Amino acid sequence: MANVPQKPEDIFADISGDYENVFGNDLLSVILYGSGAKGDYKPKKSDLNFLIILNDTGIQQLAKSFDLIKKYRKYRVDVPLFLTPDYIRSSLDSFPIEFLNITRAYKVAYGEDVFKDIEIPKKFLRLQCEEQIKGKLLHLREAFLRTLGKKRALRSMIKSTIPAFSSIFTAMLALKDVPPPAQKRQVYSKTAEIFDLDTQVFDAIWKVVENREKMNKTELITLAQRYIQVIRQCAFAVDQL
Repeated sequence: MANVPQKPEDIFADISGDYENVFGNDLLSVILYGSGAKGDYKPKKSDLNFLIILNDTGIQQLAKSFDLIKKYRKYRVDVPLFLTPDYIRSSLDSFPIEFLNITRAYKVAYGEDVFKDIEIPKKFLRLQCEEQIKGKLLHLREAFLRTLGKKRALRSMIKSTIPAFSSIFTAMLALKDVPPPAQKRQVYSKTAEIFDLDTQVFDAIWKVVENREKMNKTELITLAQRYIQVIRQCAFAVDQL
């Protein structure tokens, strides 16, 4: 196997076999999630994210995985997330957005599908949406002021917010029973459509993210302020759900 797999499935047999050798019957599942499971994987650029599902005995022996974590770094495998089925079931009220994003796109590399029958209660999802988006709104305002209106800092601020809001928007769509698109840009567009937001703001943001449009300082300041206003509208919309 090459150092970096050409597709995530190329590594399934090796990583599953290694973790099975180390944990034996304590290993329940090896599950790919993140960009690799969503079809966004780019060899030599994307990291691979795995969930290692262990029973209660295995989760107390994490030190066994040190060598495997080191071994798979050269394949761009990030440190896996180690969970137990009980932790998943008991944490749906605490981390509904995180589990929603996992259950949207994952691939079982080994063992049982622990997410097959998972249902995330909307009341918990709405509550975390409200907490997350209101918190991000405060951080967005602070980040905007920290730029001091400097062009490079403004561009960096706008680009850095994309992943966080993508997750929140996915959850907002789920609250409306709208299947979220696979691509982040389409998630923004669909959220704007469903919640009656300014689509031009999101279009302009993505042009900045993808380096498809050069803006001067004044234009970037205006865009950032419009962006903050749209996120404020999102917070209000979630509060009313």
